[in-house]
Amino acid sequence: MSLPTDIIFYLVASAAVILVGLAKGGFAGLGAAAIPLLALVMDPVAAAGMLLPILMAQDIVSVWAFRKSFDRRTLLLTVPGAMVGIFAGWWLAAIVDANAVRGMVGAIALAFGSYRLGPTLSSRVSLSGPAPEWIGTLMGGIAGFTSQIAHAGGPPFQIWAISRNFPHLVFVGTSSIFFAIINLMKVPAYAALGQFNAPNMTLTALFLPLAIASTFAGVWLVKRVPPARFNILINILMVLVGLELIRQAIW
Repeated sequence: MSLPTDIIFYLVASAAVILVGLAKGGFAGLGAAAIPLLALVMDPVAAAGMLLPILMAQDIVSVWAFRKSFDRRTLLLTVPGAMVGIFAGWWLAAIVDANAVRGMVGAIALAFGSYRLGPTLSSRVSLSGPAPEWIGTLMGGIAGFTSQIAHAGGPPFQIWAISRNFPHLVFVGTSSIFFAIINLMKVPAYAALGQFNAPNMTLTALFLPLAIASTFAGVWLVKRVPPARFNILINILMVLVGLELIRQAIW
């Protein structure tokens, strides 16, 4: 793989990195659109490998920002399931071709975008009571799988976390720490897939300053702008991109 020279690639990749940065800064859910966007312009597994070190750098900012606002019990329930899901995602990515992975990324984007265009997860509706704790482990597993395939573990995790009716900052802080943990757990999987190569890491270095700046912007904005304002547009984008990726995978 050589470095891309198409300006469209850099525009799309910049948009994806900014979305991830805003998500890490507290706009939970926006980052799920990043890999579907990148998969339009590069191999989806390579895109995920390129983005992982950026996510880990952003994790440092978001975990520090929300380090005093998290729920320990949620992490104890969801992280073990995530470990199983990450292993399953690595195994699947290792045995199928790029078009199959592109189709899976498209299906994940379509499913999550469609689901959230209904009663959106970002609406923070107060539920009648918490879901059973085993649901947390199950959703942690699904989040681990979709995170390994497409860095899109947010929606499954949010399904569980929202049932706990946390205050907004506790919700954001718990999400930040959960994904910091599973991003660390994904490192061996992406190393085994050969994605920490020189071209990928060069792209990582190019986009890292934008990633860090957008994370700080997210931390600043989340305390001033209701996240719901962004979600409808992002979810529509996810649906459209998901349909296009599925089309590319089939044809």
